Amino acid sequence: MSNGKRLILVLGDQLSRDVSSLRDARKTSDVILMGELADEATYVRHHKKKIAFVFSAMRHFAEDLRKDGHAVDYQRFDDGDAVASFTDLVARAVKEHGAQRIVVTEPGERRLRRIFANWEAKGSVPVELRNDDRFFCSLDEFNAWAEGRKTLRMEHFYREMRKKTSVLMDGAAPAGGNWNYDKENRKPAKDDMDFPEPPQFAPDEITRDVLTLVGARFADHFGDLDPFWFAVTREDALLALDHFIAHALPRFGNYQDAMLRDEKFLYHSALSPYLNAGLLNPREICARAEQAYEEGAAPINAVEGFIRQILGWREYVRGVYWRGDDDYATQNFFGADRKLPAFYWTGDTDMACVAAAVAQTKQDAYAHHIQRLMVTGNFALIAGIDPYTVHEWYLEVYADAYEWVEAPNVIGMSQYADGGALGSKPYAASGAYINRMSDYCKGCAYRVSKKTEEDACPFNALYWDFLIRNRKKLGRNPRLARVYQNWERMDADKKRAYRARARGLLATLDRGERI
Repeated sequence: MSNGKRLILVLGDQLSRDVSSLRDARKTSDVILMGELADEATYVRHHKKKIAFVFSAMRHFAEDLRKDGHAVDYQRFDDGDAVASFTDLVARAVKEHGAQRIVVTEPGERRLRRIFANWEAKGSVPVELRNDDRFFCSLDEFNAWAEGRKTLRMEHFYREMRKKTSVLMDGAAPAGGNWNYDKENRKPAKDDMDFPEPPQFAPDEITRDVLTLVGARFADHFGDLDPFWFAVTREDALLALDHFIAHALPRFGNYQDAMLRDEKFLYHSALSPYLNAGLLNPREICARAEQAYEEGAAPINAVEGFIRQILGWREYVRGVYWRGDDDYATQNFFGADRKLPAFYWTGDTDMACVAAAVAQTKQDAYAHHIQRLMVTGNFALIAGIDPYTVHEWYLEVYADAYEWVEAPNVIGMSQYADGGALGSKPYAASGAYINRMSDYCKGCAYRVSKKTEEDACPFNALYWDFLIRNRKKLGRNPRLARVYQNWERMDADKKRAYRARARGLLATLDRGERI
């Protein structure tokens, strides 16, 4: 199988020298193929910053491979003979280079898996599809764990992964004595605290060329292109990791669920774009965090909470995505069919929390997980927005969004559109949660303390309306039993006022008017 020239295809989220397709690459006879493709940049209308990040990181990666002596066939988006699809890119390269075999690491998205599956059947050379072993858990291992289980709960999977990898383990017991320190990780933050912003990297010549290209060719896509601050090389991504471990990880745990109007990052790492594109490896990230705990540089609640996001949640959602059917993203348990409000694109709303999350997303192609789950995701859930449109929005606007990780997070966790296959209850909340965990409500035009008045926080009435209109599907959920009991204890006038206020808000949404 190793004889003859091979064409090694590397995707834009496989920018790792240890990716399986490159592991045995031969400098003397193999050609590494990479391409900036219109189909990939536009299958959803990606944020301008994400396109620039991926294209620049790809160009830097290709240059590193060339400097190391590899033959690289690289198509730039604006090449005169540029093709739009992977299929055309590969077919042309096979012909030009006389390749006798195509080697590629399995893609992260189902749409690409379907495309790649057609190549050998239709082409003239065999295709070797290799496992992506950059993950801790293979898809076969996940399926073996999931087989026969009535529910797939992340916490159970996470504990198995801790045991398998010996990460944060003290023999057979979890480090520190507990598997989970969530109770210590729910503190609101104050705006007078010292927040270390992630390092920002000035664009070099390669990145400046990409920014000019994206500004010209993707001008109508969502988001701000400048200022551009992402790391686009492994070396700079490692500097970002160093900075997080030293300056933010120690306080990440306590404040990982907090939100502040004027602080976009708080103690979050902002490493997910680098991790999901391949510039960083999950094993090295977890090892660095564990080392910080062992050296006494970061407390167990911070390190465990951070590692759980990578070793637990990230691996878990990948398994859920590939275990599901092709129609995973089209599930709609509640039958929600309302259009995505325009303010998800413009930020033009009097709800301070939503406006802040959208503005930050527009500027940086980034928002941390609580903003995504409990602000924009929560509003979409309780307002009855079509979950597929919510899924597409998240896929378009965030630099770290790839369908394998984004779809389960949105369809399963945020919108509960899979009916509880991923989460044990919907993440619906009133304004009280946002008020408790943020400072958004202090400067909001709406009053979180009011419930049904015209200036009451919209989350309050929509929360109860969501629960009541979906009671047939949620009423037997044990985690919501107390919530429904609270509803039953309300007097009839209060119930009617909640429902009337919600009807008015939803009618305003349907008319496309400002909320």
